[in-house]
Amino acid sequence: MQYSIVYYSEVKEIFDCRMDAEYWHPAFIENSKLVSGELRIRDFVHPNITNIKSSPINRDFEYLEISRISLSNCAYETIKVPFGEEPDRAHHILEKGDVVVSTVRPNRNAVAFIRENSIIGSSGLSVLRAKNIEAEYLLTFCKTNYFVQCLMRTNKASMYPAVSNADVLDMPLFVPSNAFRSFIVKTVRISVSCLDQAQHSYRQAEGILLDEMGLVDWRPKHCLSFVRNYADTQRAGRMDADYFQPKYEEIIHAIQSYAAGYDTLENLTNLKDRNYHPKHGQEYKYIELANIGGNGEITGSMQEEGYNLPTRARRKVSSRDVIVSSVEGSLDSIALIGAEYDNALCSTGFYVVNSKNLNSETLLVLLKSPIGQLQLKKGCSGTILTAISKDEFSKIVFPKIKAETQIQIRQRVAEAFALRRRSKHLLECAKRAVELAIEQDEQIALDWLEAQTK
Repeated sequence: MQYSIVYYSEVKEIFDCRMDAEYWHPAFIENSKLVSGELRIRDFVHPNITNIKSSPINRDFEYLEISRISLSNCAYETIKVPFGEEPDRAHHILEKGDVVVSTVRPNRNAVAFIRENSIIGSSGLSVLRAKNIEAEYLLTFCKTNYFVQCLMRTNKASMYPAVSNADVLDMPLFVPSNAFRSFIVKTVRISVSCLDQAQHSYRQAEGILLDEMGLVDWRPKHCLSFVRNYADTQRAGRMDADYFQPKYEEIIHAIQSYAAGYDTLENLTNLKDRNYHPKHGQEYKYIELANIGGNGEITGSMQEEGYNLPTRARRKVSSRDVIVSSVEGSLDSIALIGAEYDNALCSTGFYVVNSKNLNSETLLVLLKSPIGQLQLKKGCSGTILTAISKDEFSKIVFPKIKAETQIQIRQRVAEAFALRRRSKHLLECAKRAVELAIEQDEQIALDWLEAQTK
């Protein structure tokens, strides 16, 4: 049993007089002693961040929501939002170099380093715009276990844990020497550069595919009105207007016109939909929607014994399988299973496929490109939780991409994955170095970081 002995006078010193036992957990108390409270994050960031309420924007924009931030590094993916369709939570006007920290479920440590101007961020993000300190160092500090533990201690809810922007700004900040920060900044900049190169390599892979299909300049158009025969609705067994949008016919026509031929997903792939029942006493890695990164990588997983896993952990995956979200709001949550996740389990919210006709990288790019995404979107049905059924998923048509083109796509995707792994490694090293400096001293941390990044 763990317990803490706390004097009432200590409780009274806390601004909101926290008396809950969780706040005074021994691990949180020990963690709070690691960094002096003299310097706070608010002392090193700009106090006012412009938002779209005070400075409206009259254009389409890229929107960043919390679920689009990678949990394994500082990467993120944005959503294109048309003018007039702003989500309720769209709020902050972000700038290149901002560090954004999720105030929701701080234990997940969703922290991103903004690499473009004029992105609109969710109101669930705390925006740290550095002054008198390097943004790269601030990013690294916010990824440390020390920072996560501090935010977890500040949680004021149980069902939906969250902290406030003021809580983030009030966190004590460890400010090491200029020389130490310089080494951290250099490491993080290389990590961010690797991310940019990875994104470029993946876009090249998609470009090769679309060029092969003659779809490089094609853009889907949403029609407000069009005509369909009643017989069409009878054959489809559906009468919802979106299902019959002309853009779906256009993409399918392009696939069917491909010189090397086409076929259905059912015939081109092996769909693994048999339920697997986890065994008691055996540990499994478990992959869920939140673990899928923007460019087809898995950013993390849960590891639990079979009896502790959710009831939806029923799909067993193998190395080089591709998993595809079936839920409409996350149809682009698609990933390639690496060797480290061989024999892991994933949620029944995924379809698991592999193919002898298409290599896994090409299958991944097909599914994440407009070729796959439009057909996945078309096949969705339902009211409260719309999703694509197995029958509709099996009907998706794909081109039989030429072998030489598949090789090019595989090379670009492999490059992207390797660069992302290096980026993650470098950020992890920088983070651990800051933790070592906090726990021991700067020289020990520097020696360790130099050894890890040679």
